[in-house]
Amino acid sequence: MRKVLLPTIIIIAASLLVIRIFYLQVIDDSFKLKSENNAIKKVYDYPERGYIYDRNGKLLVANQASYDIMVIPREIKKDLNIAEFCSLLNITPEEYQKRIEKAKVYSPRLPSVFLSQLNKNEFAAFQEKIRKYGGFYFQKRSLRDYEVDYGANIFGSITQVNESQLAKNPYYNSGDLIGRQGVEESYEEILRGIKGVKYIQKDKYNREIGSYKEGKYDTIAVAGEDINLTIDAELQKYGEELMINKRGGIVAIEPKSGEILALITAPSYDPGILVGRQRSKNYTLLYNDSIAKPLYDRGLLAEYPPGSPFKILTGLVALQEGVVNEQTTFMCHHGFSYGRGRFMKCHGFGPHQLHNGIYNSCNTYFAQAYMLTINKYANPGKAVDIWSDHIKSFGLGQFMGYDLPTGKRGNIPTSKTYKRIYPNGGWRSTAIVSNAIGQGEVLMTPIQLANMMATVANQGYYYTPHIIKKIEGEKIDQKFTTKHVTSIDQKYFPPVISGLFDVYNKGTAYALRVDGIDICGKTGTAENFAKIDGKRTQLKDHSIFVAFAPKDNPKIALAVMIENGGFGATVAGPIASLMIEKYLRKKITRTDLEIRVLNKSLAAEYAKVAPPNPASIIESVPKDSVLRAKIIVPKPVVPKPEAKKTAVDTTKKN
Repeated sequence: MRKVLLPTIIIIAASLLVIRIFYLQVIDDSFKLKSENNAIKKVYDYPERGYIYDRNGKLLVANQASYDIMVIPREIKKDLNIAEFCSLLNITPEEYQKRIEKAKVYSPRLPSVFLSQLNKNEFAAFQEKIRKYGGFYFQKRSLRDYEVDYGANIFGSITQVNESQLAKNPYYNSGDLIGRQGVEESYEEILRGIKGVKYIQKDKYNREIGSYKEGKYDTIAVAGEDINLTIDAELQKYGEELMINKRGGIVAIEPKSGEILALITAPSYDPGILVGRQRSKNYTLLYNDSIAKPLYDRGLLAEYPPGSPFKILTGLVALQEGVVNEQTTFMCHHGFSYGRGRFMKCHGFGPHQLHNGIYNSCNTYFAQAYMLTINKYANPGKAVDIWSDHIKSFGLGQFMGYDLPTGKRGNIPTSKTYKRIYPNGGWRSTAIVSNAIGQGEVLMTPIQLANMMATVANQGYYYTPHIIKKIEGEKIDQKFTTKHVTSIDQKYFPPVISGLFDVYNKGTAYALRVDGIDICGKTGTAENFAKIDGKRTQLKDHSIFVAFAPKDNPKIALAVMIENGGFGATVAGPIASLMIEKYLRKKITRTDLEIRVLNKSLAAEYAKVAPPNPASIIESVPKDSVLRAKIIVPKPVVPKPEAKKTAVDTTKKN
């Protein structure tokens, strides 16, 4: 039996192998399509990308026709008139040679892009003579057609796949387009659709003779799905206008859903300049602007000390830990001494409790409350970790999980932080008291600040911020409809909200009130340092403001961060009030604030760090430049005759 078993196994295995080979070579010829078969030409049919709309159905991004000139190096005729060919496509012979060599490196037998993104006029001249140029043919595609000149950081752009992407994803071929940054990257697979393919049979003279196998293996292109964003287009546009000649970010969120209403970074640019044959040149100019950094999304990436808005969390944690209540009183003498030679300054004076501590932005009150929180526990390391866990329950100090491809964690310190800073131990609450007022080791991004304010507006819960509202035929990710509850009991939020409400009624934002809208807010400034000539130099503070409105049943929460803007009520505060009124009323009554903001330029402050130069996009670009976008100094806005001030400017330092 053993003598028969082994030969039997060999015979069966060999038979199966022969049958499989016969099937693949004679019956199933689909593998021929996957090889570099000279007799079969693949022609791809690229679908239209899905359209992009705002939350109200306004069309933001559509498509336009474009043409790529493709090349198969091995099929180029030897008698090609290179000079005529180059003249037709407006390129140099040197550039022609460089592109051909690149195509050969990819594959001498397979098609690759020779020249991309020709518009209709550029393509028309080539189309008339295409038969003269063997080895070259055209591939029709659709490029983005931006219906608006704002929101570039939200949309992202479309660019050719690189070698790394080709290696990772077999769907793409050389020259294919792919979404980069913004929603174009986040929702690439939904927006791109599925490309179709046709297999064309060729004879021995390399002439096309019809479909391979009568089109048996051809597939039809499937258009990309349309998507609706959570963005309010008019609010986004207005916010970008308010940020002219300023650097920073604005993020607005609908508290009850986590939907991002506006995501603004400044300076910005017109998304339309990254379409067509000038894309590479324009992108290089934007990328090389290391001063204004228009490609840097400050709303998602910039980490700042949050300043006084962080006092909101300091107060909530102190209430939760039971070290203060609404009646706990601390005396402020323009600051307080917390150690030998250590004095924290404050512009307040007299007794302060939670309520007036918030609307007067009293450093003394919140520093004392923070120290009591840390001193509650014998071990300061344990105390800091308990405090840190409370703060992180607001979504801080971590990637938030929103549906955009870029972001930063910010920083909420823990005991590990201070073990690194103080390796020998011995630190106490007095060493880290700056955390109480949003300085110290605390860092937050504008979107984290906005989400913090949305959580306060909701009295203790939030939904992960997101920018997708609807996908045609699909449901949005469940994580965006999952409620996150903080570690702070709901009962502690109303007294804090009351204090935030009086920031507008009797506190640091009194001059920023909007009649008929109950706004809760908090001003803030954050110290700002930069290296100039190798020395750490203190510059004008960053201006910060957070707010939500209305007080009851809030519809919008936002954070405004203006680099080098000074006091929170000077620049960031007016912008916040204007954005809130614009969203809730669709019009502006505080035209005095609007005029002040539109006329405000911080270019002189930025020049202290890096003086304007020809490479900088801010202010130095000619007015007819495509890169001008929204970052050229505007003409001063003149008040209309009917415009009136509705409040006297009594801005206080916070």
